[in-house]
Amino acid sequence: MTTRIQTVCLFLTLFAPGLLQAGEFPLADRVIIDKSDRELYLLNGGEVFRTFKIALGIRPAGDKKKEGDFKTPEGEYLLDTRNPNSDYFLSIHISYPSVADRREANQSGVEPGGAIMIHGQPNEPTRSETYYRTRDWTNGCIAVTNSDMIDIWLMTAENTPIEIRP
Repeated sequence: MTTRIQTVCLFLTLFAPGLLQAGEFPLADRVIIDKSDRELYLLNGGEVFRTFKIALGIRPAGDKKKEGDFKTPEGEYLLDTRNPNSDYFLSIHISYPSVADRREANQSGVEPGGAIMIHGQPNEPTRSETYYRTRDWTNGCIAVTNSDMIDIWLMTAENTPIEIRP
C-alpha cells in the first residue's frame, strides 16, 4: 500500500512532471500567516509570490497560551518537520512551543500545547466541504485546501522561518 505522499508524487510525476524538477518552482525563504486576514503568504527575497486562504483554530483571536485553548499561536517559529501520513492531507509541523512559550506556560501553571501544523483537509471528514472552506475549524493549526497543501509542501523546505501575526 502506498502512502498519500507517494500517491501525490506519482500523480505529479505522471501529470505535472515539471513540478518535481528542482528550480522549476519558487522556494519560499519565509512564510507569513496573517490571522486577521486568514491568509498564508510564501515569500522569497522579501517578495510575496503566493497567497493562500486559511482556516485557524476555532478561537482564533489572541495568542495560544495553553493546551486546549483552540487558539493558533502568534510569533516567530520554524517549519521543522513534515508528515506525509498525518490524519490530515499532508502536514508540516510548526516549532511551537518556543522556549519563551514554555516559560510563559510554566509561569502560569499550564501546559503550552503543541502539535501545531499547517495541513490540508481531514482524511476522514466529519463535516461538509463547505464547512471546512468557510470556517475556522482546527484545534489551533493552520488549514488549507488539499491542492494548496501540495503547493506549500513543494515550495517550502525544512527549517523555513514562519511568522504568525495577529
